[in-house]
Amino acid sequence: MMGGMGLRELKKQQTRQNISHQATRLFLRHGFDRVTIADVAAAAQVAKMTVTNYFPRKEDLALDLHEVFVAIPARTVADRPPGESALAALRRGFLDAVKRHDAVIGFSGPEFARMITESPALVARLREFHEEREDALAAVLAAETGAAPGDVLPRLVAAQLGGVLRVLFQESMRRTLDGDDHDAIEAALTEAGRAAFDLLEPALGDYAVRPGS
Repeated sequence: MMGGMGLRELKKQQTRQNISHQATRLFLRHGFDRVTIADVAAAAQVAKMTVTNYFPRKEDLALDLHEVFVAIPARTVADRPPGESALAALRRGFLDAVKRHDAVIGFSGPEFARMITESPALVARLREFHEEREDALAAVLAAETGAAPGDVLPRLVAAQLGGVLRVLFQESMRRTLDGDDHDAIEAALTEAGRAAFDLLEPALGDYAVRPGS
């Protein structure tokens, strides 16, 4: 029984990955706006309904890291060690992601970056991702600081931290489109990231510090 469940989950994962792969291939070749769900279904050799079951919105076929993108800042803060502030946790997490050349913070090839920036629908969907992760971060900050319901402070802090992450993501995309390689982008984002988080340090350095064990 458990083995059967495992096989079914594996099959679902493989189907999802195949749909995502075929969609990305078509989007890069023809442009996001010119490719239909039917085109993706045909390429993946599945029914249109199967595609929409896995990806309810066409935009999410191209931006398949939605859940990870939204969750990472909140999870980074929630998992911070004792004595570390929310700001320090996000600084550490961002600089580690830069070293890994993580796609979630904008490391991608120029073709992928161009596909996103040339599609108004994808630009709009990416904007929603940024807003969703600010909301998720605000919820964690409220819980971590014991903020009262309706307290605006966690949302204000999340907006500042999210704004830094948004600008740094945009900088990564801009440099990718300008033809910079990953090593050059890493150097630029490391410098910009440190400067950006340093700007917030006087105001947020003591906010949401996890108590010692």
